[in-house]
Amino acid sequence: MKCLLVEDDQALARELSQALCDGDWLVEHAESGQKADFLVRTETYDTLILDVGLPDGDGTRWLASWRDDGIDLPVLILTARERWADKAAGFTAGADDYVTKPFESAEVLFRLRALVRRSHGHAHPVLKVGELSLDTHTQHVTLAGRPVGLTAQETRLLGYLMHAAPRVVSRSELAEHVYDRDQEPDSNVIDVQISRLRRKLGAWRFATLRGQGYRLLADEPDGQ
Repeated sequence: MKCLLVEDDQALARELSQALCDGDWLVEHAESGQKADFLVRTETYDTLILDVGLPDGDGTRWLASWRDDGIDLPVLILTARERWADKAAGFTAGADDYVTKPFESAEVLFRLRALVRRSHGHAHPVLKVGELSLDTHTQHVTLAGRPVGLTAQETRLLGYLMHAAPRVVSRSELAEHVYDRDQEPDSNVIDVQISRLRRKLGAWRFATLRGQGYRLLADEPDGQ
């Protein structure tokens, strides 16, 4: 999953970025509302962490402008302001959740994962597609109740397909949401990793639609 972190406190941004990376997130950082505005209008993200006190304007004002323009990605607000009126302003602007500083990085991760699940129509922390399960908190994968050993990259790739299922996901979408920008793979790299997932989880689960991408299946097609 890919997150945009909008935070002008460099020390806090480094701490959060590291925690997110350790939790298998891809993170891009913007230190101002203007830079964040450019990024959300030109890139795609699965969620956004937004500080309220930015050097070029209140974060809620930037958020309100994004919502007015139809940008609907899940947004978690960070702020040192504890008054309910300030929280209400954030929700009114279009925030999906709110964390008050100081906070534990683990709490931010839990809340982000919940936002992404809900945005994809999943309320429970464990994603299920047929007999395949992924615990979004621990990143543990099981097949028919038995644990399956996957690499971190394979888990990220599988997780994105599970969030999207049964939608078809293109190679370009996978490259943008599952891989670091500096290490975006060519389609052959993605094909190789899909092949490894097929060997570990069952070839029929990963349907290839020529010219479109991949779809994760819950049930084995007839005749397989």
